[in-house]
Amino acid sequence: MRFSQSIASALLLASAGVAQAVSSWSFEDGSLTIAAKKGSEGVKEKLKARTVLSRPVALANTDTLKVTLTAKDNGKGKRPHQAFVVLKEQDSGLEAPFPLTTKDSGKAVVSIAQKDIPVQLLVSTKPLQASIVIASFGSATGYNSPAFEVEIKTDPNVPPPHYEKPLRYGKKPDIHHIFRLDPKSPPKVISLFFALAVVATVPALLIGWLALGANVNHLSKAIGAAPLSHASFFGSIVAMEFVFFLYYTSWNLFQTLPVAGLVGVVTVLSGTKALGEVQKRRLAGER
Repeated sequence: MRFSQSIASALLLASAGVAQAVSSWSFEDGSLTIAAKKGSEGVKEKLKARTVLSRPVALANTDTLKVTLTAKDNGKGKRPHQAFVVLKEQDSGLEAPFPLTTKDSGKAVVSIAQKDIPVQLLVSTKPLQASIVIASFGSATGYNSPAFEVEIKTDPNVPPPHYEKPLRYGKKPDIHHIFRLDPKSPPKVISLFFALAVVATVPALLIGWLALGANVNHLSKAIGAAPLSHASFFGSIVAMEFVFFLYYTSWNLFQTLPVAGLVGVVTVLSGTKALGEVQKRRLAGER
């Protein structure tokens, strides 16, 4: 007898646990009302759980949509932690939640006008899907199911709402940069003219040296005192001119700069010693 009573108690506890595990939120006594402006007939529809109204309800710019219901947890009226009517734009998936004002008995109500709906949803060309969401803490399963659709009716005498998509960070199209062509050399006639003009200055330079009293007799003495310095200094000047010629004819800037830097270092080092030797002869009174 005691064994039978223990089995019965165990079955009762198991059935209670199963009932608690499958408890879920729902609602009853649901209704939808469109309070139209004066002189117009309103709309009233009954809402049932897990059932969608057969046709959309129209919401004009002066109307107010009102939803009332009684939230229930496992068939008992109770105040949930969250209760919303969620409007959803069907193409983009954008949603706008509207919280229901609920009481401890589970009775809840919410009123929605066009001015409360975001402009992103107002510009939709399709009816908005309205879902009822009820949930709370605990093991009870929440309720989330479409209930009806809302068709936005705009006033033809009022400019329609305008919406521009905000700038968002994301992947952009590839930018294909087209570099301009390398600069071309000027016409050969102009190049030859300036080349001859430069060459013509050489005789003028020699004549100027002779007129100012340049002493060519010291050339052998200078080379004998510092042959490597004078040869390197003169050779680096000629090499620099050749680098400029190559840059003018075929080289680019990245080819020219390293070579010019190397030749410049040789010019500075050798020129310091070569011009120092010249200074010594000047200080000694040799001209």
